[in-house]
Amino acid sequence: MDKTTNKIPQKCCVRPLKEVNAEIKLPSSKSISNRALIINALAGSKEHPENVSDCDDTFVMIRALREMGDVIDIMAAGTSMRFLTAFLSITDGVRTITGTERMKNRPISILVDALRSMGANIEYAEKEGFPPLRITGNRNLKSQCTIAGDVSSQYISAILMIGPALANGLELTITGNINSRPYIDLTLKIMRDFGAVAEWSSSNTIKVEPVAYKPTRYFVESDWSAASYWYEILALADGGKVKLPLLFKDSYQGDCKVADIFRKLGIETTYGDKEVTLTKSGSVASHLEYDFAQQPDLVQTFAVTCCMMNVTFHFKGTQSLKIKETDRIEALKAELKKMGFVLHDCNNGAELSWDGERCEADETAEISTYEDHRMAMAFAPATIKGVKMQIMKPMVVTKSYPSYWNDLEKAGFGIENDYN
Repeated sequence: MDKTTNKIPQKCCVRPLKEVNAEIKLPSSKSISNRALIINALAGSKEHPENVSDCDDTFVMIRALREMGDVIDIMAAGTSMRFLTAFLSITDGVRTITGTERMKNRPISILVDALRSMGANIEYAEKEGFPPLRITGNRNLKSQCTIAGDVSSQYISAILMIGPALANGLELTITGNINSRPYIDLTLKIMRDFGAVAEWSSSNTIKVEPVAYKPTRYFVESDWSAASYWYEILALADGGKVKLPLLFKDSYQGDCKVADIFRKLGIETTYGDKEVTLTKSGSVASHLEYDFAQQPDLVQTFAVTCCMMNVTFHFKGTQSLKIKETDRIEALKAELKKMGFVLHDCNNGAELSWDGERCEADETAEISTYEDHRMAMAFAPATIKGVKMQIMKPMVVTKSYPSYWNDLEKAGFGIENDYN
């Protein structure tokens, strides 16, 4: 954004660098921030957790919890929609929660059905199965719940977090394959940090005791998802190193696996006391196979990186990408085709691959971002490999990483904004 005029750029051009030598303070983890904020509110604390993210998704969560108006607009924040749906189900009052047009077309019936089975009073204010929702708080929800595990772990986390506030606690049974299990474990870890008693009692059941949360001082670490773009940048650059403070080896963030996966693409991670340092090893695989069911937010980063490095790939566990901010499977296929790469998917988006097939590339690829922050951040580094592109609606990055373009400039990229 142009701070002198408050104008928002409609597109930007990124001029590449050759080598990258930078220390980048990443945004705090959005995943941890939003969980900690909900749990902190349930604990009755008057103080916010420390070092919460400054991204759009966290801003709307803070505003919602502070104002608690009759109508809560969470804009494009899917995490906030899901977590607040469960939170409002046990909060006194009648409120309507809504969002952008895209949010009104993101399905939420699985979560609503699960909460209704516990006795929650939730109505669809417009279209059946989708937001906006009209929620009447009810503190006397049942302690038994069953929910599918192969759609979104955020549904599961939303229900888990209200467990300690229920009179008889919660026994949550998860059916089918459990995708994004690290995010569920992250939720349980933060719940325990605030005094909850919550554990896996079997491979598909979680038991939450009726032990209330306690107000707790809480510090939010940096975001491993945001780190993935700096792994990508270094992988595509000719050389250099990147230092990232406040990332930890023993993190409960599922996306910390980015370090292990990028080792196959020539990036080594050295763990310090309160930081990691990335360097190039020079050893790059010719093909990458990986199941992203537990780290779906990394798919865009790796799809672009592999294409730019001429590394063929076959990814599994990508089905949840179809209900993210956009249909990320179709978005990746469309935008990488503009750059000359033909991707294929099968099993309703559960598998995504590139076998080396090429097509004629646009002279200048206009990369649509589809109101999806990760499209902008995953594609911009491709300029390092000589791709001429324009990123459309570049400020979509504020959803999770507001300083992304400033950090690219700090590292040596050139950013040219077009406000027309």
